[in-house]
Amino acid sequence: MKNLVLLALLCCSFGVFAQTTWQQKIDSDVWAGANQTTFEYFVLLRDQVNTSGAKQFSTKGEKAQYVFTALQNKANETQGALLQLIQQHQGDYRPYFIVNGVWVKGNSTLLEALAKREEVALIAPNPRVYNDLPNRPDAGHNTGVARGPRGFEWGIGMIRANLLWNKNLKGAGVVVGGQDTGYEWIHPALRNQYRGDSLNHNYHWHDAIHGQISADTINKCGYDVNYPCDDATHGTHTMGTMIGDDGQGNQIGVAPEAQWVGCRSMENGWGTPATYIECFEWFMAPTDTNNLNPDPSVAPHVIANSWGCPAVEGCNPSNFSIMQLAVENLKNSGVFVVVSAGNDGWAGCNSIENPAAIYEASFSVGATDILDTLTYFSSLGSVISDGSLRMKPNVVAPGAGIRSCIPNGGYAAYSGTSMAGPHVAGAVALLINAKPSLSGNVDSLETLLEMTADTVYTYRDDTCGTTTQLVFPNNMVGYGRINLYKVLEIIRPDLISSTTQIMTEDLRIYPNPSSGMIQVQTSKSMENCQVTITNALGQVVRQFDTYFNTILEMDLGNITTGVYIISIENKTQKVVGKMIKS
Repeated sequence: MKNLVLLALLCCSFGVFAQTTWQQKIDSDVWAGANQTTFEYFVLLRDQVNTSGAKQFSTKGEKAQYVFTALQNKANETQGALLQLIQQHQGDYRPYFIVNGVWVKGNSTLLEALAKREEVALIAPNPRVYNDLPNRPDAGHNTGVARGPRGFEWGIGMIRANLLWNKNLKGAGVVVGGQDTGYEWIHPALRNQYRGDSLNHNYHWHDAIHGQISADTINKCGYDVNYPCDDATHGTHTMGTMIGDDGQGNQIGVAPEAQWVGCRSMENGWGTPATYIECFEWFMAPTDTNNLNPDPSVAPHVIANSWGCPAVEGCNPSNFSIMQLAVENLKNSGVFVVVSAGNDGWAGCNSIENPAAIYEASFSVGATDILDTLTYFSSLGSVISDGSLRMKPNVVAPGAGIRSCIPNGGYAAYSGTSMAGPHVAGAVALLINAKPSLSGNVDSLETLLEMTADTVYTYRDDTCGTTTQLVFPNNMVGYGRINLYKVLEIIRPDLISSTTQIMTEDLRIYPNPSSGMIQVQTSKSMENCQVTITNALGQVVRQFDTYFNTILEMDLGNITTGVYIISIENKTQKVVGKMIKS
């Protein structure tokens, strides 16, 4: 299957580089803006570097240096004459090396002159792209209500991250990155984990917003800001899910001992392909706050991306290859690229249709709820927008009612695949903490997360090309919901106690649904244990310690109608079941 996908990608790329006339090099959306006095676009050169040779190296540092050097050398060798031409026409420009290309703002005369250059392969639009903001049914919950029984959020327990915490694995020594609306670095849940400090933001922060993108937004940060700032709430919330912990009980992040760096690619939710590519480039080789002296040795291990570029805003099959090259080169440099799948699941199959979620090199993530089922909004595969029929998403993770931090020191619960992707980014940090040799070995990390995922069901009629929902991977949940404890059993068997069992399907509840008394039955004696009942928001509605053999009776009379999770746990085992109160 991967060979067929590779062939499709090669054919697509060949189409981009096989233009015969200078007019054919110019995307139709660029032509549409050519009547303006000045307009912007992205120029892609023919001569691109194949960075797949980085796989010969075993360490992240070696891969990063190899890819960075090859790309920068190619840009230096081939862009000089083009940049001189732009200067002669008094155009504005910003050169890139992660893809051999240049962002340009100029007039139609410059456009024609560039298109006539032999080294130019494609001139693509650089449209405004609005971030696929999450659904926010719980935005008003800005207190600590949606918290698990031990203070951590329900999503952390669902992916079994808390079990790695019990082994003192919380992400220490790992750096995560995010490109988004920016980040409130002084938030109590983020400040201690920020790799920089109040006096030094070099190599820890980059602002790719150099001027106004949308007249419809209020920019609270300004432009070219040299310290982390969030002009919305989205970025701060996603970073909190990756690493957040204020030390006061708000354990919102999957990897609370990891460090973070950030890049602002959106002005209050509005970005362009060039701003996203600029952040990809910065993550490959972070710079000082003057955007000078790039250093690939301080690149993050994993980055999260919660945005999409739809066709109606200028991203189309004729220019998909530009951002695709950026993602592939970044992955080859040893950075794990997590991308949220999108929130268009209501549209049905083939709704994963936008960069960067569609790419083979992106680890695309759908969203599940507290009942461990696929959310209605999580976008579905397969990918048809580029003709690949690629199976997506790769996996799913918690993304409904996710409580995290927001600017001004607050907390709120949001829903969206934007919340699911950060769970996976934090998960990668925990795994690298557990086994540092996985750093930079992106393919191995992807395989581990996929092969150990728990099966998740959708309760939908449509199978999106899969014969049955019992076949995994599929185009709805990929390989399933990630389970970090199963990965730990593989990579660090020395940390696994032979007496510990994690069971999630052995709890029988009857009658179910029930309006009053129920019996819960386990396959083994639980002895001294703790029983926890949580509602669909993750709120603990009842918790008590008890002792029983294999059958426990409970009265649900004072619990309101709804769906609940019953969890019973002692020192050696845990059982979980779903119950409906009628």
